[in-house]
Amino acid sequence: MPHRSAAAAVPLVDLRPEAGSFRDDVIAGLSGAVKSLPPKYFYDARGSELFEAICELPEYYPTRTEIALMIDQGAAMARLPGPRCAVIEFGAGSGRKTRILLEALDPVAYVPIDIAREQLARTAADISREFPGVSVTAVCADYSRPLELPSSAVPASSRRVVYFPGSTIGNLTPPEAVAFLAVARRLAGAGGGMLVGVDLKKDGARLNAAYNDAQGVTARFNLNLLARINRELGADFDLAAFRHHAFYNERLGRVEMHLVSLKAQRVRMDGTSFAFRGGETIHTESSYKYTVAEFQALARRAGFEPVECWTDAGSLFAVHYLAVPARPAAR
Repeated sequence: MPHRSAAAAVPLVDLRPEAGSFRDDVIAGLSGAVKSLPPKYFYDARGSELFEAICELPEYYPTRTEIALMIDQGAAMARLPGPRCAVIEFGAGSGRKTRILLEALDPVAYVPIDIAREQLARTAADISREFPGVSVTAVCADYSRPLELPSSAVPASSRRVVYFPGSTIGNLTPPEAVAFLAVARRLAGAGGGMLVGVDLKKDGARLNAAYNDAQGVTARFNLNLLARINRELGADFDLAAFRHHAFYNERLGRVEMHLVSLKAQRVRMDGTSFAFRGGETIHTESSYKYTVAEFQALARRAGFEPVECWTDAGSLFAVHYLAVPARPAAR
């Protein structure tokens, strides 16, 4: 593959929320009867590094399974949107899976959207160098909120394909997932589509192992959220007074990640004080698992038409292609 000899100058549109959004979300989450923090704040520079390490762990099957699916089925996935489309990716990360998709698709444009600005800029520049025929525009934004892409990012005549790998859709409750998919459908536009990774329901022991690795990387990833709040918002969390706890809640069909307070304590931040009982938790993430039929039902509720689904031989993971109808269905 040809490479550019110099670093690519990639346009970066910064639509990132103000720091106040982070502060407001933390205060709101820790003030509730059940304490929680939004998982989107995991991904500062250190959190992104730790997540990349998680993806390499022997217990964590989703990343390697999805990559294998992309390699094996990339040509079939590319046939659905067709060549010279525009790829809009939510949560670009390091772009490992993205490169496989771009190789198969040969798109005209690529628009990665991520809230982690530094990693976004790095990934966008790398992909611009590696795919010199693709126009790359990076957008730093919270993709969980509705947004408008710059008109210069995507040619008006190109079919849009929203790419959302990695089973991040599972971080949303089913009603939130429907609302999010509806946002993605509007962004893709009539005749567009969405390629989305979804973790499948499976044995609870395998899921528990994936979120409680023997090396403790997931625990450090979870606790890093408190370190980020200390550093960026001036809180005084004692990280040694909290413990990572993750488990599969079979009734709700989700893995839950929590931080458990090991004692009665009080945490201060920005003039606000939060009391913790011993054993009380902060719910930091849910990761919903679906059957193929369950997820396709969600997609239909959001206005998509499920077209194709690829799964691995062990039925661990699925990649769905969802289409946006070219015109509204008759009522």
